[in-house]
Order: sequence, then C-alpha cells, then structure tokens
Amino acid sequence: MASSLDLDHLRTLVAIAECGGFSKAAAVRHISQPALSQHVRLLERGLKRKLFEKDGRGMKFTPAGEQVLAEARHILGVHDEALERLDAQAEHLVVVGSSEHSAEQLLPEMIRALSDAFPTVTTRFEIGRSTQLEDSVGKGTVDFAFILASRGNEGGRQIGRMPLTWYAAPGWTPPAAGQPVPLVAFEEPCALRERAMAALGGEGYRVKVAGQSTTLEGVLAGARAGLGVALLPSLGGHPVGLQARDDLPAVGSAGLNVLTRRGLDPEIELTAIEAGEAFFSRRRLQLVDLAG
Repeated sequence: MASSLDLDHLRTLVAIAECGGFSKAAAVRHISQPALSQHVRLLERGLKRKLFEKDGRGMKFTPAGEQVLAEARHILGVHDEALERLDAQAEHLVVVGSSEHSAEQLLPEMIRALSDAFPTVTTRFEIGRSTQLEDSVGKGTVDFAFILASRGNEGGRQIGRMPLTWYAAPGWTPPAAGQPVPLVAFEEPCALRERAMAALGGEGYRVKVAGQSTTLEGVLAGARAGLGVALLPSLGGHPVGLQARDDLPAVGSAGLNVLTRRGLDPEIELTAIEAGEAFFSRRRLQLVDLAG
C-alpha cells in the first residue's frame, strides 16, 4: 500500500470524473494524455487496486475507483482550504506558443499584456514550427499559440495578415532562362514551402530546393549564404543580411492565427486575441504614417 498520495495524481482523478473522460481531462490538466494515463497507473500501483474498467468504447470508475475519488476530493479540499488560510496561492502557469516568424515582435507584446492583466501569472514560452504548435495546443500542453496560417484551413482565430516576400542575399542573381530557381525553405511538411513552389511553378519556373532547415535561422542562413531565394512572412523590416526581391511572382499574404486549448480561461483567451489584434492595428497605422 502507498505510504503517501501525490496531489497531482489525485487532481487528475478528479478531473477525469468532472470532464467525463481522459482526453478532456488531459486538456484541462494541461498535460498530454499519456502523462494523464501514467498518473492513473501510478495511483493504481500505489493503492494496489483497479480504478477504471472498460465501459463500451470508454472507461468508467470501478467501485474501488469511486472510493478513491471520494477520498481524493476530500484530501484536495482540505489541502486547498489550508493554502487559502495561509494565503499561499498556487503558481498559475500559462504556456504561450509562437511560430518563429512572429516571436520576435509579437511575443513581447503578449508578455506585457498577460503581465498587466494577470499579475500573478507565470508565463512560459514555446517557440516552434506552426505544425508542432498546433499539435501541442491540441494535446493541451500549450495554452495558446500564434501560428502561421498559410493554407487557410489551420483553425483558430485570425488576428492579422503578413505579406509574403521573396528574400535573397545582396548581389544574388536569378538563374538564366530555362534553369531552375534555387529555393531555400523549411523541411516538409511546410505550407510556406508549398506556396513558394506553387507560385514559381504557376509562372512556368522550374524549382530546385537548394537548402532546407527545420528552423527559421537555418533558412535565413542558407539565403544569406547565397544558396537561393526564400519566401518569408514579414511583420515589418527586412531580415538582416537579405534583400527583398520583386522580380519573382507575387505570392500574397498569410494569416496569423491564435489557437487556444480546450478549457482555457476565457479571460486569458480574450487577452491573447486583443493583444494580437492591437499589435496588427498599430502596424497598419505605422505603415499609413510612413506612406504619408
């Protein structure tokens, strides 16, 4: 028999009961489903009893599980009341994800917005590719994320659009007629890479991938080295060491969307959306001032 009970594991048990299933409980607990299942296994191992059993296509509490659930609620209630009496607030962690394209300029805005609206919140950041961030939000390990919506079917709420621009090293010259255009791009799968190849192919250009990387820094390095051109979204300004090219097919723009996990505090979700939209609103005003 276990000599002690892990409070996190007990909270997982209560979340499963309140959410009606493992997947929803994982999102609410802000952990992956495998991690949630591990909590259950550790409880069962420590207590030496089965807490769940098959119920059709789902799971339900066993009689022993119902007993442990009642004790879990009691233990957590006493624990949380004691913290309240001692005025000891638990850390409130918010995990914010951002694609590399938007992190440098948009993420500082988000830090300020969350800090102003929720002074007790601790923020953790996760920078990555949009496809990875979509997966993390879906699993509930990231609270909300700003992703590049290049295909248009990525989901979430669009907060702005970024023009897509061709960049190359200074002095780079396009290939001779009939020769393929060398492209520096993200490794597949990448919607931006697909857009670049479709735009060039649609104008009759042949394309060869001269360099590829899993990171934005890798793509920039390849372009700066003169390997070829790169198609990148812009929030204003050129990447250092590169020049915009207007002699290649226009590609348009890509959306920047906010994805939020299930069960996220609506006030935090609203803060993220409003901060993102305010950022793009200021960007539009700056562009109008520059044009005037």
